Amino acid sequence: MTNPVLSNSRIFGDKAPSQPVAAQATNQGQWAQYQAPAGYQQQGGFPAQPSYGAPVQGGYQGQPGYGAQQGVPGYAQPAMDAHAAYAAQQAAQPYAAQPYLGAPAYGAQAAMTYEDVTMRTGMALGVVVVGAAISWSLLGTGIGYTLMIVGLFAGIALGLVNAFKREPSPALILSYAAAEGLFLGGLSAFFEATYPGVVMQAVLATVITFSATLLLYRSGKVRVTPKFQRFMLIALISYAAFSLVNMLLVFTGAIQSPWGVRGIEVMGVPLGILVGAAAVLLAVFSLIMDFEAIGKGVATGAPRKYAWSAAFGLLVTLIWLYVEFLRILAILRDN
Repeated sequence: MTNPVLSNSRIFGDKAPSQPVAAQATNQGQWAQYQAPAGYQQQGGFPAQPSYGAPVQGGYQGQPGYGAQQGVPGYAQPAMDAHAAYAAQQAAQPYAAQPYLGAPAYGAQAAMTYEDVTMRTGMALGVVVVGAAISWSLLGTGIGYTLMIVGLFAGIALGLVNAFKREPSPALILSYAAAEGLFLGGLSAFFEATYPGVVMQAVLATVITFSATLLLYRSGKVRVTPKFQRFMLIALISYAAFSLVNMLLVFTGAIQSPWGVRGIEVMGVPLGILVGAAAVLLAVFSLIMDFEAIGKGVATGAPRKYAWSAAFGLLVTLIWLYVEFLRILAILRDN
């Protein structure tokens, strides 16, 4: 998986159950819950065959549930076949011990649905918009820049906390959304002042890309395979390393261009365009893997509270996608 909050989760990650626990129990040995019929011993969840009794004078002690055979003194013969006796008991109460195959994998807790994920993602995005509006309106003052810097570092810290937290915290997730809103509002206002209209273009590109990716995933034409996951892991690590080196080059003044290495032209095309296009593809692939993880959580009956984790995972990917579009459009306008 690509998103830490989903890949490290016991609900959405690779170690999460792939089917309801009741179904797993049935596949592993559904007879474990049945009771042995009268006269049988229970061994490991299965009705054991009756054991013969101690020898007595003139024959053997009869088995439990067996009657004496006429004309053969000292011996016993079953009054009913063993399998027939077991079947008779089950016929009397056919559903008493049967496991419910549709039961959720996490007990009787309310199960997460796609509607839950959609609602919580919408709430988080609403908080981002409110935070962005605040920092945008104050960017002309010193407070606006301060809020943008605070939002940047608070977003990084809260993002790490939420990503590796075992249980979702709605308060921390909404706090992350607020911090990212403060940062994105200031960043967007700066880009909009430099390149008018670029913010609306980036927003539209993000919405269209998200919708198209969701439709593509729902069509079933894309599959998340182990090979695909390994490719994504290598690609994301490589992109993260490139971004870190590029940021250090800009901060140290080794490259004068505000875009760093991205500002270098290759055959007349800024490298930032090529790198940005690759980053957008990675973000799209990450969305597909997020959808796959969320679908897995819904299918296995994950508790409703984990809809917040799913919303956080989608929010992280959407913010990344928006920033990439904003940067690509700005480089194009600058060029």
